[in-house]
Amino acid sequence: MPSLLYFDYNSTTPIDPQARAAMLPFLEHSFGNPSNSYFLGRQAAEALEQARSEVAALLGARSSEIIFTSGASESIRTAFHAALEANPKKKHLLSCTTEHQAVLACCHEYERRGYQVTLLPVDAQGMLSLKALEEAITPSTALLSLLWANNETGVIFPVEEIVAIAQRKKVPLHLDAVQAAGKIPINLEALPIDYLSLAGHKIYASKGIGVLYVHRHAFYQPLFAGSQESERRAGTQNMPAILSLGKAAQLAKELLPAAMKREALLRDTLERGLLEKISNLSLHGRKEYRLSNTTNLGIAGIQAAQALLLLDQEGLCCSAASACHGSSRDPSHVLRAMHLTPAEALSSLRFSLGRFTTEEEIERALEIIPRVVKKLRSL
Repeated sequence: MPSLLYFDYNSTTPIDPQARAAMLPFLEHSFGNPSNSYFLGRQAAEALEQARSEVAALLGARSSEIIFTSGASESIRTAFHAALEANPKKKHLLSCTTEHQAVLACCHEYERRGYQVTLLPVDAQGMLSLKALEEAITPSTALLSLLWANNETGVIFPVEEIVAIAQRKKVPLHLDAVQAAGKIPINLEALPIDYLSLAGHKIYASKGIGVLYVHRHAFYQPLFAGSQESERRAGTQNMPAILSLGKAAQLAKELLPAAMKREALLRDTLERGLLEKISNLSLHGRKEYRLSNTTNLGIAGIQAAQALLLLDQEGLCCSAASACHGSSRDPSHVLRAMHLTPAEALSSLRFSLGRFTTEEEIERALEIIPRVVKKLRSL
């Protein structure tokens, strides 16, 4: 649909044309295995390390600290595995109620294995109590795992303070930076965390590629033992996807300051317009200190599942919860954790903007969304 209005960039992004172009040689003539020593292999190995350095530059890390994986879910699972293998006698995991399902699934799995899991609550704005966090860490805590930026509300956790607490308490820290990478500045050289995960398809690269950052002094044991990635992950590297991620990381770093300002202006225009045109509208999460591209709105008197169907018919894509959450008819666990009732959570829509969102698209959305809401409320 050439007239498609795509407002779901937190779910996935289109591949940037430059990232797609970076893939093509490795889908055609440069098809070598980077583990081989002849020309095609050396060519691939050189390109692999160049992509690794571009990802490292985006994160403010060292190339040697970057491991390519199949995606953020694998990265998260590997971080849990490494941290828990480092301290097998410690049986306590600490996370938060508003985490992505990939982290919550790991917590639940280890809970079934006998670990004690503490999920810290948030307030009505989606913020974590740092005092409660520090008090929840015990001598048995093997890992603290938290989202840097929430995928549904855009709320950004105070990572510098969280890192200071983890350092003070001497507990390993994993950050899920899937929504933070490429959207806010990150400098891991100045933040002594142990593990960080990200996904390529959230920063305009291909799907099926992710990154696990492991601090050079952190304990690491691979989830899949093998010879690739300096014996840190088994499996021949997905070169086309890795090259797309390298270029996407380079672009994200270059465009970040301007992108943050531009997307914030577009998001604020959308929010103001909807608040003017639609009554009984509420913003979920903090107005400040959130991702510049994200707004989550409660619209009284509608069902989000019905709204998504009508908006889709108008060519507008948005979401009611995380794409990994499940059915849009289930209330978002993030919004429920923020003390919304099931009815309030089920009447909420998330709009997330991106690199290719235009002012004209915002104007069209401000015509379509109020019309759909009016129709649903009349029913």
